[in-house]
This record gives sequence, structure tokens and C-alpha cells, in this order.
Amino acid sequence: QVQLVESGGGLMQAGGSMTLSCAASGRNWYVMGWFRQAPGKEREFVAAISWIGANIYYADSVQGRFTISRDNAKNTVYLRMNSLKPEDTAVYYCAAGRRVETTTRRQEYDYWGQGTQVIVSS
Repeated sequence: QVQLVESGGGLMQAGGSMTLSCAASGRNWYVMGWFRQAPGKEREFVAAISWIGANIYYADSVQGRFTISRDNAKNTVYLRMNSLKPEDTAVYYCAAGRRVETTTRRQEYDYWGQGTQVIVSS
């Protein structure tokens, strides 16, 4: 059984920075990603990283501001968020999948964390 536990969310002013962490336990997961869901909206892709970090994808809305990384020795994936905007406000979810290839598709992830709230004030 794979468990994902996110941490690092909270309240931040626009223009600030924040780092989310996701600690994974269990086995048989490779690709990892971050998704977010704002009130009244669908859960959307934010960033994804392959097992060795060679392939990284970002949503257009966060490209150049957010950085995903992973430390496989610690079974942890990170999302560094810079230049935060009020529209970044959402619950952020960590996801892991058994596939090796990086993917932006929500349905291709097998495991999900409980989410961490990020609020960006203007």
C-alpha cells in the first residue's frame, strides 16, 4: 500500500514563495506529480517528474514560477512555488503512479495524498 503525505501549505502574500513536500511510503511507484483544485473547479495538473528526474512537465500557468524535484533516497517529492499569485490558491495534491513515463493525465496516477491548502492573498 502506498501512502502519500503532503506538507508545507499555508497562507502567503502574492509574490511570495512556498515549498510543498510529499513523503511517500510503500513500493512500486515511479512517476510523481502535483495537481491542484480550486473551489468550484476541476482538479488540474500542475507538474510531474519521472523516476530519475529526466522528464519534467509543467502546466503553462506555472511554467517558470514552480519547480518540481524529487529525492528518491528520502522518497520525497517537492514543489517549489515562486512568485505566487492569488489564482494559485487551491488544495494541492501529491500523486504517484506505477508507470515509468511522465504523464499529465490525472487518471494515470494510482495513488493520491490527502491534499494541503495553499492560500495566496492579494
